[in-house]
Amino acid sequence: MQPLELLAPARTAEIGIAAIDCGADAVYIAGPGFGARAAAGNSVEDIERLCRYAHRFGVRIYATVNTIVYEEELQAVRELAQALAEAGVDALIVQDPAVIEMASEAGLIAHASTQCAIRTPEKARFTESLGYGRLVLERQLSLDQIRSIRDAVDAELEFFVHGALCVCYSGQCYLSEYLTGRSANRGECAQACRSRYDLQDVGGKVLVRNKALLSLKDYNLLHRLEDLAEAGVCSFKIEGRLKNEAYVRNVVRSYDRALNDLVAKHPGKYSRASFGHVSGGFVPDLSKTFNREYTELFIDGKRGQWSSMDVPTHLGEYVGEVSRLTKDGFVLGSSAVNLSNGDGFAFISGSEIVGFRADVADGSTIRCRCPEELKPGTKLYRNISAQFIRQMDAAKPQREIDVDVQVGINEKTITASALSQDGRKASVSFDVSGFEPSQDGERMLSVISGQMAKRSGHYRFLEPTVTVSGTLPFMPAAFLNGIRRDLATALDDQPVKMLPLKEGEISDIPAPGELSYKANIANSTDRAIYSSRGAGQMEEAYELSHRPGAELMRSKYCVRYELGLCPKQGKNKPEPLYLLNSGKRLRLDFHCAQCEMTVTAETL
Repeated sequence: MQPLELLAPARTAEIGIAAIDCGADAVYIAGPGFGARAAAGNSVEDIERLCRYAHRFGVRIYATVNTIVYEEELQAVRELAQALAEAGVDALIVQDPAVIEMASEAGLIAHASTQCAIRTPEKARFTESLGYGRLVLERQLSLDQIRSIRDAVDAELEFFVHGALCVCYSGQCYLSEYLTGRSANRGECAQACRSRYDLQDVGGKVLVRNKALLSLKDYNLLHRLEDLAEAGVCSFKIEGRLKNEAYVRNVVRSYDRALNDLVAKHPGKYSRASFGHVSGGFVPDLSKTFNREYTELFIDGKRGQWSSMDVPTHLGEYVGEVSRLTKDGFVLGSSAVNLSNGDGFAFISGSEIVGFRADVADGSTIRCRCPEELKPGTKLYRNISAQFIRQMDAAKPQREIDVDVQVGINEKTITASALSQDGRKASVSFDVSGFEPSQDGERMLSVISGQMAKRSGHYRFLEPTVTVSGTLPFMPAAFLNGIRRDLATALDDQPVKMLPLKEGEISDIPAPGELSYKANIANSTDRAIYSSRGAGQMEEAYELSHRPGAELMRSKYCVRYELGLCPKQGKNKPEPLYLLNSGKRLRLDFHCAQCEMTVTAETL
């Protein structure tokens, strides 16, 4: 049976715990340094606290150590890997090959980050041979490409299913470093793909002004999990280590329910990778959480309209047009959306998104401090549903491990035995010879079932099977409750039987003869590893060399296609095209045979 893992992001330990409560099978989080989201670091102590909570349910914790590592940082990363192992982390998500050996020394499995740019069977085989137990694949892949990689390697496959999309092949984007000196490979991406640009043709004519021409919609594969599982993906990853708790809870709960449906549809084929039953709580709704509209990108091997160039941020759901302004707010025209006090609104003013909050919503009449740009006729969107957030806060899901109970009773002893969902067993016995015989056996059995079939800590004890030999004693409810609590303590004394992670194996697959700056080689250990595999010339990482004229990104996304200028659309716009922003010019070239676009730096 194939375990399926829902992998959730966590900016903090508290958000990680919330993700677990909503159904995550694993959580990825950054330690105090060397994570690809520099603004999402956590202390080792907080990660240890998260690990303790997660391991109750067999949930795995993966720490991101997925930046490139400079020579002078190698010892610090080695010490961090050891500290994370001692905190209870189960694996490290790694980009730099130098960190694989450090993970192994600390007793940790290494997962190849999406920053490793794995998008072909050949790259997957070579990356696996370095010692990775799991490969996190490039997002711009089709199901057929995933299947090809699955056939080529033994490592587990992880794939993003939801959240923000990088326009570039991951790990090979140097645009932020070029424009701002903030490297995406060092966790400091300035998100230049969300910036606005003018588009100019080869003759200098401006074709498009002030649009986020490199900004993609957000990923949503909620309804494609079965296809991905059939293609060989075992871990379904949600993007969002910079997102807030409400976002993570809503998205995790949505995908938890979808994965449960998939497992129920294929009994005996799939299972969940952790333990615990999630019950109660809010009803998730992905339309009410941050998104730039949704796309399934290239999953079917077809190009579509992937751009969010007009609105590179979260605009929200359309609620109607402003009918008129009042002295303390405004009135909406007809709207099918029920508005609430505290709702957040947004509208487009020129090329900017303007946002504000409602103080009081009374039907279509809104009292608030209006932005100057708000006018009658403005199309208004709701990007924060205060009522939905209140529902989420008031109705948090509860996660518990199911426990089967057997109770045996005779005139002298009661013995209760427990079997948890993950296979732990516990048994307790108590002397009942001092209790009086029960005068109503049926009622006593009902009390036993009622008191045993309750919750204790994070366990949900199911209705017990009760066997009675001889006279049934009368046992107070408090006594029975104590038996249940003692069973929970006995289960806690045993480690959860977590499902094993696949360990990596090193094999002698040769490296390509020459390695460009795109290999992100940043230290002597990297060079030694690649040299031992037969690599010849090895260029330094872009962050160290800043090669003039270097290709800054490559992508399946195509500006020409998005604007209807692709030759396959019956157009033949001369190339190259150029992006202009703040005195910088970026050259766009179109490689139609591979159906890819590249971005290269040029000086005005």
